[in-house]
Amino acid sequence: MICLTEHYLKNYEIDATPISNYKLGAKYCRNKLKNGGVCIYIQEALKFTNTNLQKHCKEQDIEIAALQLKLNKKNIVILCIYRAPSVDFDYFLNKFHDILNSLHNYRMEFIICGDINMNYLETNNKKKQLDYLLVTYNLIGTVYFPTRTANNSATLIDNIFIDNRRNYTIKPCINGLSDHDAHLIMLNIFSLPFNDSEPTYIRNINKDTIAEFQLQLSWEQWDNNIFGNNIVNDMFNNFLNTYLRCYYSSFLKKRS
Repeated sequence: MICLTEHYLKNYEIDATPISNYKLGAKYCRNKLKNGGVCIYIQEALKFTNTNLQKHCKEQDIEIAALQLKLNKKNIVILCIYRAPSVDFDYFLNKFHDILNSLHNYRMEFIICGDINMNYLETNNKKKQLDYLLVTYNLIGTVYFPTRTANNSATLIDNIFIDNRRNYTIKPCINGLSDHDAHLIMLNIFSLPFNDSEPTYIRNINKDTIAEFQLQLSWEQWDNNIFGNNIVNDMFNNFLNTYLRCYYSSFLKKRS
């Protein structure tokens, strides 16, 4: 499972951004503000149902996407969430409570991840309120290390919340592609129903798709979007994101 927050762009771009061996399971993209949202990619062999939470979303206040797996006779609801740092916290908390309450039942278990812009390396009233809400659903935070380092400061604002009865291991995944580090959690108690007979896919690369790729690259405003930035890391990230978006949308997957 791969959950991403905040830095994806618009609907057409996220739909044209495949990840090898994964499929887009759920998403929320902003309509008014430029860029942003949340999404969940799921391994291709897993069966799932999308849980539509669009009516609960409000740009920056609470951006959330969800899907549901059925494992070991239990429903596992995966939620990916983003909250901007300067928005109304009470609105976020109340809406988050409404969502959890509407989804919860005795055969269901939550796994919640995302960027909530609340530093779990500190103790404050907002953190306590969120923890009080989560504990009513037997949820605890699992991340204990900084997830964002910038301007000589380190904060833990990205987290994964799971059932407090579960055994787990977690570690950071520092990849240099963002100012937020990814993290990997492993829950060894779930038996995943993988299908060994699942088909394999390859990229459709031929003279026509190569021409389409070159055409898409020629349409990009490289001077403004890439080389107009004075920060080397941002310049590289913008170039890579643009290049991969064109690559993935030009060379679509086909069954081998």
